[in-house]
Amino acid sequence: MKKKAVDLEAPEKIIGRQKEQELLRELIGSNKSEFIAIYGRRRVGKTYLIKNLMSSIPCVFFHVTGVQKGPVQVQLKEFAKQIGKAFYQSPSIVPQKNWFDTFEDLTDAINEVPKDQTVVLFFDELPWMATPRSKILVALELYWNRYWVFDRRVKLIICGSSTSWIINNVINNKGGLHNRVTRTFHLQPFSLFETESYLKEHQIKLNRRQILDLYTVLGGVPLYWSFIRKGRSAHQCIDELCFQQNGSLVNEFGRLFESLFEDPKPYVELIRFISEHRYGIGQSELIALSKQPNGGGTIDRLHELEEAGFVTSLVPYGHKDRGVYYVMDDEYSLFYLRWIEPHLKTISKKETNEGFWLSLSNQPTWRAWAGYAFESTCYKHINHIRKALKIDPGATAGTWRFVPKANQGDGAQIDLLFDRLDGAITLCEIKYSDKPFAIDKSYAQEILKKIEVFRKQTKTKKQLFFSTITTMGLKPTMYSEELISSEATLDDLFKKI
Repeated sequence: MKKKAVDLEAPEKIIGRQKEQELLRELIGSNKSEFIAIYGRRRVGKTYLIKNLMSSIPCVFFHVTGVQKGPVQVQLKEFAKQIGKAFYQSPSIVPQKNWFDTFEDLTDAINEVPKDQTVVLFFDELPWMATPRSKILVALELYWNRYWVFDRRVKLIICGSSTSWIINNVINNKGGLHNRVTRTFHLQPFSLFETESYLKEHQIKLNRRQILDLYTVLGGVPLYWSFIRKGRSAHQCIDELCFQQNGSLVNEFGRLFESLFEDPKPYVELIRFISEHRYGIGQSELIALSKQPNGGGTIDRLHELEEAGFVTSLVPYGHKDRGVYYVMDDEYSLFYLRWIEPHLKTISKKETNEGFWLSLSNQPTWRAWAGYAFESTCYKHINHIRKALKIDPGATAGTWRFVPKANQGDGAQIDLLFDRLDGAITLCEIKYSDKPFAIDKSYAQEILKKIEVFRKQTKTKKQLFFSTITTMGLKPTMYSEELISSEATLDDLFKKI
């Protein structure tokens, strides 16, 4: 019986992801088999990208999703059901008892597809299919190496939110899948430009300051932005999503970690430690706090948290490979721990009225937190800042902090710096404010002190320049003209690059 491509639902428009779309189209259209691995933070839009892209490409599209915490029998039943739908246009075929026979059924189905048709196999949330003792990876190795790799029509895409699992078990596989992956995609959260484009596409009108305030809570996670409703301010949206009993993000934190880690407790504990330190916390201190023997388990978990997009490891300027420390990299998790979690009991009892967040955000602690969150946003838009400040592409970005011991003089914190190739270093100050930032005499003295401490402690002989990154720009003063060599503003972070 002649097979034809399955008619999929009409594709929705994909916002951003232009490079990923172009590369995926090239790979699907190649004249050889492909093994593609896609990973990234949960809710970042991996499934959305593949489903909607494949809807616009002529192919037989087989899509199966692992069942979270489902036993192997449930996984096999779902797999068989999707073979029937994709290849035979019937509700299901008889489920097999193991993955070897299941992949044999899949191979038989592929062989019945006309030779001129591309076959895309999308194994979504593969880590959930890999139940204990299921041997799915062994079966995948066998069928890829024996059959599918020799069929130029076959394009296998595996995907998972458990980033560390995908990297360790597939991309860096030491067994039969070693070097079999032909392309990897690490799907990143939306930038501010992509976020603004998403809102425009959905006819949601918010100015850039409002978008920034939401971004410091939601990050660039597309699913979270899909909860935003028209005609509401940033404060109203945050209030509705995070502080009302049925808010979509009130209990998201627990769901997020439970879906990624079999035992989420030690990961959440590490996240809590890191979130309490605005300028980051050292790896050695985290090991001591976690009380793990030799710290091996802690280091592994930190790597997994970093791969999953929750934290970022940094090495301060001048330390080379010593002094690694970690900072939070996930806006929602940081916001949850600082603002939502302390009010969970109140929220669950329906004791929060509309406008609860507005009253919270008028506290001085919110302004300090917003400054912290803006710094995190800037770190994710380093290339935008580099371009605005006219910094060469080869310059190394970093941070620097000096905490003096007794009799060591003053300390200093450099929010961001660029160690340039032209014999200079640009030191940057990041400032969150409601109006253009004015540098007065006292602040000018503070800047000069920072430059002096940096030069003394690093012993650098390079030319030092000082730049600002602000939400509302700089107000010209005699001090800004004298001290500031260049500046970047919030508008620069929204540009397409």
